[in-house]
Amino acid sequence: MLGIEDLSVSYDGVPTVVGASLEVPDGQVLAVLGPSGCGKSTLLRAVAGLEPPSSGRILWDAADLARTPTHKRGFALMFQDGQLFGHLTVARNVGYALRLRRVRDADARVAELLALVGLEGYADRLPATLSGGERQRVALARCLAVRPRLLLLDEPLSALDAGLRQRLAADLRTILTAEGTTALMVTHDHEEAFTVADHLAVMRAGRVVQQGPIDEVWRAPADPATAVFLGYAQVLEGSAAARVRPGADRLAVRRSAFRLDEAGPLAGTVASVRTTPEQVRLVVDVDGVGEVDAVAPLDRVPAPGAGVRLALDATRTAILAPTT
Repeated sequence: MLGIEDLSVSYDGVPTVVGASLEVPDGQVLAVLGPSGCGKSTLLRAVAGLEPPSSGRILWDAADLARTPTHKRGFALMFQDGQLFGHLTVARNVGYALRLRRVRDADARVAELLALVGLEGYADRLPATLSGGERQRVALARCLAVRPRLLLLDEPLSALDAGLRQRLAADLRTILTAEGTTALMVTHDHEEAFTVADHLAVMRAGRVVQQGPIDEVWRAPADPATAVFLGYAQVLEGSAAARVRPGADRLAVRRSAFRLDEAGPLAGTVASVRTTPEQVRLVVDVDGVGEVDAVAPLDRVPAPGAGVRLALDATRTAILAPTT
């Protein structure tokens, strides 16, 4: 199990990671989610042994790794660009570390991994002939080849287009589960984190502001900034929150939390309308609340300026702790 205790990292005296404490149980995947510049990649590099901590500890099975160099930690690091050897075939890229270690049955392990990542028949191809998604699959297979104690994933899918990223995120989850791999992934994409990981840690300005099982973090964001970063559309506060959900002081709502409903309790005026292939997306100025996002079926398209009524789907909201 990976343990991170009160870890801080600084560059030229400027704190980049501040007091981070995390755990990754064996066989689990932890995603560290945060915007660019929040310190998540620095945290990953510190775990790998590539950045020296200014304070705190990094542990594996309770053993302090402070004096353990990168190449002896038993960790594998996968970058967003894969960093394949362009002059080696797919099979030789995947088997590179196995050959260095003179592992028996290396060819069988390579074949097993190529099948696992969906690249059977690609063994003799060169990286230049592969798509971006295929190159990332090769990079993942290479990292898994020596069965690392911990796999470190630095924005592994960020260089891919959105559709491919979604497909590969699901495949990555399946592959890591099949191998029983313990992994720490950093990403700025909350959908990617939700798909791949078991647990989530949210970083902001160098600090871990919330962590826990993904469903718990999603249901109860720590604060408005975390809620918006996780994908909620907005956070209603004070009387606006209480009008929508009585008793709430701060309420995070998703874009689809409000829906057009003639019997709904909330009245408002349509400010804008946008039709998508699945539904109609509205912005409605609700009495006593302000502007909110709402949805309507494709066969009901109100005009801007029309009066409408809305109902709330409470499962698409999260009540935040009141301000102190």
